[in-house]
Amino acid sequence: MSAPRSASVLFVCVHNAGRSQMAAGYLTHLAGDRVEVRSAGSLPADQVNPAAVEAMHEAGIDIAGEQPKMLTTEAVQASDYVITMGCGDTCPVFPGKTYLDWALEDPAGQGLAAVRPIRDEIRTRVEALIAEIDARRDR
Repeated sequence: MSAPRSASVLFVCVHNAGRSQMAAGYLTHLAGDRVEVRSAGSLPADQVNPAAVEAMHEAGIDIAGEQPKMLTTEAVQASDYVITMGCGDTCPVFPGKTYLDWALEDPAGQGLAAVRPIRDEIRTRVEALIAEIDARRDR
């Protein structure tokens, strides 16, 4: 029997094609089923950014099968953590949620070499987020 999930996290960026998909991929990979992971966009793209897919593939994580999703009020309500990445005021705010804004460069239209440092910064932030979630759970 697996341990109960300690938290749910929603990653939000405008197109749900790059930053939020990479963050969701890392959190799923690093936290396993301990954390429920969602991602969405205020104006979802048609597909995940191919450079983001390739950058994550280099890190051993496959996000090729993901599809950009529309941000919904329900997704925000169902999440303990809402992490925005450049979507500004489009994200609804509810009391009792932890909101974090990660200022990350947008990988849209950039090549793999430009996406790698964004990917690496996302991993660092996701690792810190997991540590925070685990610390809260252990209190």
